[in-house]
Amino acid sequence: MTDAERPGAEGWVPESRELSVLDAAVDGCRGCELWQNATQAVFSRGTPDATMMLVGEQPGDQEDLAGEPFVGPAGRVLEDALIAAGIDPERVYLTNAVKHFRFDQRGKRRIHAKPAVGHIVACHPWLQAEFDAVHPRVVVCLGATAARSVMGRAVVIGKVRGVLLDAPEGVPAPVLITTHPSSVLRVREKPEREAAFDAFVIDLRAASNAAK
Repeated sequence: MTDAERPGAEGWVPESRELSVLDAAVDGCRGCELWQNATQAVFSRGTPDATMMLVGEQPGDQEDLAGEPFVGPAGRVLEDALIAAGIDPERVYLTNAVKHFRFDQRGKRRIHAKPAVGHIVACHPWLQAEFDAVHPRVVVCLGATAARSVMGRAVVIGKVRGVLLDAPEGVPAPVLITTHPSSVLRVREKPEREAAFDAFVIDLRAASNAAK
């Protein structure tokens, strides 16, 4: 991948920090090559006065088609976990580190492919604009890709999970790192899956306390 094919999103991010303006502009972004195969860019969901920002990895298949983050199976897990943690899902801000769906085509199916570091770096100006627009009191990273984008470095989730971390440069609030809700779906046995969900709820509750 050449620099010309992945120039970064800086040239497509408007100066405005109105979420509606950013949302309208994101689909025109050509900061990396992922726009070529995705249906559309997927920006965010939530209000600028949200005290908690949750950052995921990238849109999934259903999100790519709907144009809205966290509307697929992982989104349902997240909503259930937020409610279980005593958090109103309508009062949080949801976004992703990467705004286009990266996938491998297998017949008619589109199989999720993890974004490369180059995609995370190229797309980061959008996330930075969201930080500037929302000013949350806590930023929750859902998974390793989100943590890499927010923290600016690779993070081992098991070492820092559920711990409130100091905000790195450019991030307006302390950071809490947890797993992505899709990881709960991948646990096959019911007792282990319920335990994974409960651990996720504990992390979200800790973030909620930090946002008060």
